[in-house]
Amino acid sequence: MKLRLAHLYPDHMNLYGDRGNVLCLQARCRWRGIDLEVVRLGLGDPFNAAAYDLVFIGGGPDREQVRVAQDLTEVKGRALKEAVEAGVALLAVCGGYQLLGHHYRPAAGPDLPGLGVFDAYTEHPGPAAKRCIGNLVAQRNGMMLVGFENHGGRTYLGPGSTPLATVERGFGNNGRDRTEGACYRNAFGTYLHGSFLPKNHRFTDHLLGIALERRGVRDLLTPLDDTLEERAQVAARKLALEPRKRFPWSDQM
Repeated sequence: MKLRLAHLYPDHMNLYGDRGNVLCLQARCRWRGIDLEVVRLGLGDPFNAAAYDLVFIGGGPDREQVRVAQDLTEVKGRALKEAVEAGVALLAVCGGYQLLGHHYRPAAGPDLPGLGVFDAYTEHPGPAAKRCIGNLVAQRNGMMLVGFENHGGRTYLGPGSTPLATVERGFGNNGRDRTEGACYRNAFGTYLHGSFLPKNHRFTDHLLGIALERRGVRDLLTPLDDTLEERAQVAARKLALEPRKRFPWSDQM
C-alpha cells in the first residue's frame, strides 16, 4: 500500500522542528508496512488536488509568510481548496494555520490574504503585545492533545469552522475563549509545535485513517505498541500542568 503526502513550503515553513510531523507520519506508516511518499512543494510548484492523500504545512516567521501567502493564493490555492473539499487529510501548524484562514494581520505591515479553508481570521495585537508561549494541554472528544505554542497572533473562529480542541492549560487560539485550532471537513489547524504529531500518536493515526479510508482500505491501521508514546504524552501533560515560572514576554493565563 502506498500513500502520498504533499509537504508544502518545507524550506520556508519549518519552525520548531515541524518537519518532525512528516517523519512521524512516515514512521507510523513504515511500522505497518505502508509506503508514504513525501513530495516537497515549494514556491512556484503547482499542486494537483487528485495526487495526494495527505497535506502538511508548518509554521514560519512573518517575513516568510508574506511570500507563502502570495503563492498560496496565486499558485496552489484553487487546487488545494479542491483537495480539502474532496476530503483529503490536511494538517496546518501555526503560521500555516493562520494562512489558511481569511486573513492574517501581522504586527507590522499590510494584511496577508488567507486561503479561506478555515472560517477564521488572525490578528496580531501589535509590536508591544506579549506572546502566547508555553506548554499546552487540550481535549478533543476525549483525546488528549499536548504541545508547545509560541505565537503573537490571535485567531478567532467563525461559524463555518469548529475548534480542534478545548484548552485545559495554555492559550490556544487567542487566550480568551479556550479554543485551540480549527477543523473543516478533514482539514485541521493548530498552534501546537513540539513537534505536534510525535507527541500525539492517536491524532497521527486519525490522519492516516482518513487517508486510508478514502482509498477504501480499512485493515492496515493495525495497533502499535505505543507504550513510549503514552508515557511521553503523560509526561508532557504533567509538565504543562505543574506550577512554573512565567515567561516574561508571554501573556498571563
